[in-house]
Amino acid sequence: MAERVFIGLGSNLGRRRQNLLKALEMLNQVPGYQALACSSCYLNPPMGPQDQPWFMNAVVMGHYQGEPTKLLEQLMQIESALGRRRQERWGPRTIDLDLLIFGQLVADLPGLTLPHPGIPYRAFVLVPLAEIAPGLVVPGWDKRVEEMLKALGESSRVLEKVPWDWEAYCASL
Repeated sequence: MAERVFIGLGSNLGRRRQNLLKALEMLNQVPGYQALACSSCYLNPPMGPQDQPWFMNAVVMGHYQGEPTKLLEQLMQIESALGRRRQERWGPRTIDLDLLIFGQLVADLPGLTLPHPGIPYRAFVLVPLAEIAPGLVVPGWDKRVEEMLKALGESSRVLEKVPWDWEAYCASL
């Protein structure tokens, strides 16, 4: 049975928007995965070291039939193919793909915690997540995305929405 999954995308090196679009294209080729919706793209300051370019972030919702660890493996392969090098925690990267939510699964697996433990603390995840799944209750926290976003307050908000036409892009696939 296919599970509804949410994946966070981010890029702050190179052609950021192109990196995100290429990651979406590659994600759509993953066996068992089907994209359903993608949020707007947002420009955000980096988390961690501030001496790096700002990030572009988005969240994609899809269906996936398979094991969560297999999907994570596929995400890491896409990152590698797009030039991601894991050198510094929260450092600059061409692409970052985070498996945020996998159905209703709450689990601590080797190399993977579901839902992603950073969700309630990151506006760059919550704002796009609220855009595509406004009533979503995050498993394990039993709080709606909007509640989590409100709890962050104004100081942690995403700064700028970046225009991109995801629907036109998907129609071209």
